[in-house]
Amino acid sequence: MQKKFVSLKTAALAVQTALALLCAVAPAQAAAPSNEEVTKRHFAALLSGGEPKLAELTMFMTMLPKGGDLHHHYSGAIYAEQYLEWVDKQGYCVNKQSYMINTVAAEVAAERAKPLAERTCLSGVDVMQNNTVLAQLLQRWSDKDFYNHSAIQSPPDRQFFDTFAYFGPVSSTNTADGLQRLKQRAVQENLRYIETIFEIAPMAQDAAFDQLAQSGAVTEADMAALAARLDDNQPFQQWINGYTANLDASSAGIDDANFTMRYQPFALRFLSPSQVFSQIVSSFKLARSHPKIVGANIVGQESTYVSMRDYKLHMRMYQFLKARYPDVKLALHAGELALGMVQPEDLSFHIRDALDIAGASRIGHGMDIAHETDALAIMKNMHDKDIAVEVNLSSNQFILGVQGEAHPVTLYRKYGVPFVLATDDAGVSRNNLSSEYVLYAARYKPDYAEIKKLSFDSIRYSFLKEADKQQLLKDMRSKFSQFEAAIAAAAQVKPR
Repeated sequence: MQKKFVSLKTAALAVQTALALLCAVAPAQAAAPSNEEVTKRHFAALLSGGEPKLAELTMFMTMLPKGGDLHHHYSGAIYAEQYLEWVDKQGYCVNKQSYMINTVAAEVAAERAKPLAERTCLSGVDVMQNNTVLAQLLQRWSDKDFYNHSAIQSPPDRQFFDTFAYFGPVSSTNTADGLQRLKQRAVQENLRYIETIFEIAPMAQDAAFDQLAQSGAVTEADMAALAARLDDNQPFQQWINGYTANLDASSAGIDDANFTMRYQPFALRFLSPSQVFSQIVSSFKLARSHPKIVGANIVGQESTYVSMRDYKLHMRMYQFLKARYPDVKLALHAGELALGMVQPEDLSFHIRDALDIAGASRIGHGMDIAHETDALAIMKNMHDKDIAVEVNLSSNQFILGVQGEAHPVTLYRKYGVPFVLATDDAGVSRNNLSSEYVLYAARYKPDYAEIKKLSFDSIRYSFLKEADKQQLLKDMRSKFSQFEAAIAAAAQVKPR
């Protein structure tokens, strides 16, 4: 019996020894890290140390599957060089003193009859071939070289918003060509979806309504009466039909297995009250009736006199129409302001009113949140209701001078307010969405999981139909698997 006990004890000891040896060897035999884990480590290495590795980071973000660009102005996304192509396509010319486009056929013909050296109005090709004129034009039609040239400059915000007047005569021509070019660039940088603010909404003017607005006496009954008059306004209704026809023609062939685009008509906030109201009416009607129009928006410099004067009235207009069309989504520009641009009290309510009065589903910019009355409650509301902010780092830096730790994305990030990265006006800013991701990563040092979530969130917070959204999210998961496999494979390459 004693021998049997010793034998069992010896056997148990042998098993324990074997298990110990197995555990000691186990780490060496553990499964290799997943492609996602390798990508996570690689991304962390790009941000480690004193300076981010910007060249590698740029390549990483260009390769990264990016879900959507949700704050995207069609006319501001077209680069000046393409507008110059359209100058020639339309038979116009560019005045080389004012850099404005001349659309008067007789004047253009007279200029083209002169020798090139004597012309004051040049074709688009002539501009492209004259490096000096082209450089001067790009300084006016975009933000290019703003901090790198000695010409007399307007303030950055005026420089930015004034660009639209230069290329305006051709910005609504050749829209099919423009959308195709934007699609090609998106696919090239692995961007899957764009929700573009496309073409000004149809409008009409009503003197009686404007007079009421001037006296501050506009009621819901007045809005209802103007809406009824608009229903009987044949030119206005024809413009709505024309908008739909143009969108159908321009968007043909855009959507495919690799790319999707949807559209928002917009109101211009610095126009007369009746014009803005009619644009909001047509925006809601279009969004309700056209499957590719997924929401409505209001644009224009927020700090100008009329924009500030009528801000609360505009929010009431949206509230009125939202009650009639509750299923229409709103992505409103709100709070694109910084201290010093307007009086301090004017920074205290724009985001709140866009949410609580107008019923916005997303906020564009949201830059003045730190100055808003009860900012913490506003952000809690946005967190609880899952209302995202469209963050545009490059244009916020240029227009408002706000960047780095001064940017309120740091607040949204801290207090759990959802946000997405977007370009705003890539043609004016001479940027793309990949560069916005680079800026975010370099400034705020997120981990890979946060970057990946931002990409998926830009589909989750889109205004796509739910079935389309789920299909894109499924496609995104596949794209990320391919991306992470490529990063993992590249990580195995030994440097020379």
